[in-house]
Amino acid sequence: MKQKPDLSFWKLWNLSFGFFGVQIAYALQSANISSIFRTLGADPHSLSFFWILPPLMGMLVQPIVGSLSDKTWTRFGRRIPYLFVGAFAAVAVMCLLPNSGSFGMSVSMALIFGLFALMLLDTSINMAMQPFKMLVGDMVNEKQKGKAYSIQSFLCNAGSVVGFIFPFLFTWIGVKNVAAKGVVPDSVIWSFYVGAAILLLCVLYTTMKVKEWPPREYAEYNPQPDDEKDSANWLVLLRRAPGDFWRVSLVQFFCWAAFLYMWSYVVDAVSLTVWNTDAPETEAYQTARNWTGVLYAIQAVGSVCWAMVIPRFPSMKQAYSVSLVLGALGFALVPFCSGQYMQILPFLLIGCAWAAMLACPFTFVTNALQGYGHMGAYLGLFNCAICLPQIIAAACGGIVFHLVGGTQTAMMFVAAVLLVMGSVAVFGIKSQHQS
Repeated sequence: MKQKPDLSFWKLWNLSFGFFGVQIAYALQSANISSIFRTLGADPHSLSFFWILPPLMGMLVQPIVGSLSDKTWTRFGRRIPYLFVGAFAAVAVMCLLPNSGSFGMSVSMALIFGLFALMLLDTSINMAMQPFKMLVGDMVNEKQKGKAYSIQSFLCNAGSVVGFIFPFLFTWIGVKNVAAKGVVPDSVIWSFYVGAAILLLCVLYTTMKVKEWPPREYAEYNPQPDDEKDSANWLVLLRRAPGDFWRVSLVQFFCWAAFLYMWSYVVDAVSLTVWNTDAPETEAYQTARNWTGVLYAIQAVGSVCWAMVIPRFPSMKQAYSVSLVLGALGFALVPFCSGQYMQILPFLLIGCAWAAMLACPFTFVTNALQGYGHMGAYLGLFNCAICLPQIIAAACGGIVFHLVGGTQTAMMFVAAVLLVMGSVAVFGIKSQHQS
């Protein structure tokens, strides 16, 4: 088998550039879903249930996209067709979701419509997101893989910054930030519209700039398993998965459960801590929602900065663990920062954990999978380690919310404990990969 050639910076950049647009869509979803459903009339005790659909669709869609794309060969490539279809579907749904409260439906029907739109949005985002991870696995050698995923992490965070600040920016330029009860403000609606346009442009750029290897050339650089009949048998693949596949998955379980609770409750937590309200119909709550978007953007900036620190650690395991502890400290500080600008510190610390979650797991797993074949299928299955903990955390959210006193701020402490557990689990990873 031939050694994959070194790629120039710009070729590595082009492989992941479309991720910028996809992440804008994902950031808009992450930052605004809870406030959208609270605006439509959802009760805080059931808020986490609305977060079951996104990871559930990711868990179903990404392994399917991975397995199918492993066996897909077209004139446009094997991964890019799925990227293209997913992105176009996401653009359409992004124009529908924020309008869930604008069609004159009852509260229950608006919530059902919003849930259906959310399901379609997350399905399409996951379909568009997975090919970027697989393109790096297909075309980048082991030496450059850390650099490639770092570029992907940078673009991911840059897209997040843009998506997170859109509602704040539109409010600043004069777009209405409040609306009738049950209706999503124009500042959020226009954020989704513009995000959809940017996503479309970014994906078109990637499809024009990236040329995947044809089957014969691909086979020269990537191991071809003899048991192709097992390529669609996920149970067989999971049974044969390397140990670090499961050890990293355990770390992922704690991390993504923690962030699910942040996404579900942090708008209300910030609103209660700083503005002393959790009533969606008030201007103070909508101001808190916009400011939380800015805090998410600050988290992303902190993540970009911390991503440059990670390679300076003696080992990636150490960097991974320390980053998660810093993130746990950030979650724990949220309820104590009563000033609007004091909230910046916790989110900078949370960004440290986010940087490690984006860069470290896929480096460990793709290196462990060298020689196993079925890279797309395995990475799709590994995505379940991102989705399953969110599903479990969302399903248990109402119970946990009740156990900690029924306050959104207390859920930040739950998230902190989960990240500490993840930092301990890091030391179970066997790889000695150096930064």
